[in-house]
Amino acid sequence: MKGVIGISLGTSFPMRSGDPKISGRTIMKIVKRRLISCIIASMLLFSGCGKVGAGSNAGGESNANATAGSDSNAGAEVPELSYATMFSVSDYEGCRLVDIRDEGQFLVVPEGKEVPESVPEGAVVLKQPLRHVYVASTPAMDLIDAAGGLGQVAFSCLKAEDWYVEDAKEAMESGAITYAGKYSKPDYEMLLSGGCDLAIENTMIYHSPQVKEKLEELGIPVLVERSSYEDDPLGRLEWMKLYGILFGEEEAADAFFQEEEARVQPLLLAQSTGRSVAFFSVTSGGAVTVHKPGGYIAKMIEYGGGVYALNGLAISSGDQNALSTMHVQMEDFYREAKDCDVLIYNSAIEGQIGSISDLIARNSVLADFAAVKSGQVYCTDADFFQCVTSSCDFILDVNRILTGDSPDNLLTMEKLS
Repeated sequence: MKGVIGISLGTSFPMRSGDPKISGRTIMKIVKRRLISCIIASMLLFSGCGKVGAGSNAGGESNANATAGSDSNAGAEVPELSYATMFSVSDYEGCRLVDIRDEGQFLVVPEGKEVPESVPEGAVVLKQPLRHVYVASTPAMDLIDAAGGLGQVAFSCLKAEDWYVEDAKEAMESGAITYAGKYSKPDYEMLLSGGCDLAIENTMIYHSPQVKEKLEELGIPVLVERSSYEDDPLGRLEWMKLYGILFGEEEAADAFFQEEEARVQPLLLAQSTGRSVAFFSVTSGGAVTVHKPGGYIAKMIEYGGGVYALNGLAISSGDQNALSTMHVQMEDFYREAKDCDVLIYNSAIEGQIGSISDLIARNSVLADFAAVKSGQVYCTDADFFQCVTSSCDFILDVNRILTGDSPDNLLTMEKLS
């Protein structure tokens, strides 16, 4: 007897429509995602997929304890991590001790609670509530928004017109969030006068180490997030639980994550389609930018039922670093991807393209690719890099393309003609 997949359209939103923190646009996005999930689940149901529970992780273990009592940090069970490997969380005398790999520890002290007499050596103490945070990591903003912490962000590293995270854009346009300079040149005076109580950076800050040193010298704690170093896309997404901890929104963050995880769980149990997908962009100099084999992009394609066409690419000694991308010559890309079934152009690096002709104009050799000849060429939306919460949308889109259920209205990309 085939298993049953339970999907509800109206009973388990991560946040209520009446919550003033949730915009109408966000509610519509959740509805749209749920409808797509139903389509995928229905297809897999009739193909014999096993039983999947919305509270289970990829290995089938229950996450029922992850949200128990998580209304506030104090006394609540520590959030469970199923995929993320770049940070860990533990309880420390009723506080949250966050350990970010290669970055250090942060002791998050709930509002109204005294700082423990004995603090782990080297740990940075963050006392809640955090009300004037400077976000200088663009993917972090999307996760903070999803976790319900956007109202505690006061400063941004981007101007309103540069945001694809709609709620962040609207908050800047309304004046709720202020532009305080890019990560490498923040407005220290503005941050100080505005009472900045935390700066969230990514590892790009190490290109300007004097900025991190100056912020800390001024008494502003700096948290360097490493979500982009996660190999699993669900691991990247799970960083929203860290922001749930920082902003006192553990329950909302965990609920949102479980909702997203449940959408793709049927795919994790399904068989691969065996069809190959290449994800890339072409630089102005003619080189090809690709994501490394074994990284989160390759994993998203695998979760979607595909085979990453570039698994055979050799990583040179110069590419032996934590960056997820690398440059290869067109002849190497041609060798690996010429016969692949689907091409997906990454708009986040070199900008969007509008047609297959635009793609061929980047390099005429691409006209020989099988996917170009068959018309199986797609381009991601411009918000692909900033919107980490679209990871499951991308996985579902890949599956719809590979299984032939590919309507015109994909969530993260568009088909080129």
